[in-house]
Amino acid sequence: MNETDIRKYASLMQELGLTGLEITEDNKVVRLERTMSGIPLEQVYSAPTAPSPEKQEAADYISIKSPMVGMFYAAPAENAEPFVAIGDRVETGKTLCIIEAMKLMNEICADEGGVISEICVTNGQVVEYGTELFRIRR
Repeated sequence: MNETDIRKYASLMQELGLTGLEITEDNKVVRLERTMSGIPLEQVYSAPTAPSPEKQEAADYISIKSPMVGMFYAAPAENAEPFVAIGDRVETGKTLCIIEAMKLMNEICADEGGVISEICVTNGQVVEYGTELFRIRR
């Protein structure tokens, strides 16, 4: 793979708002990663926030749901500390978890600030579109 190809893939990553990309070509693997700092919050893939139907009486909660099908990861690496824990105060834009879909790591960020009151899934669990991941108390 040459520099032109790598630049093309890096440009595609930026255009799509991806944080990671892995390409296998001729038995060689190239992995590109980038941080999300400096990118407007509108370009970060965030889960929609809406009160869950079961908790209509708790309007002071935000439900963070999965925007895609994939594998839920609570931490950035296997032996690392989780991004958040119950009782943690989070601000808008804080990374809550990663969902791996088709070997791409997608950061899920908080749309609003609050306190993590419930983590609804476990590390390594497969989630579907719309699966409730977190409940955040405003």
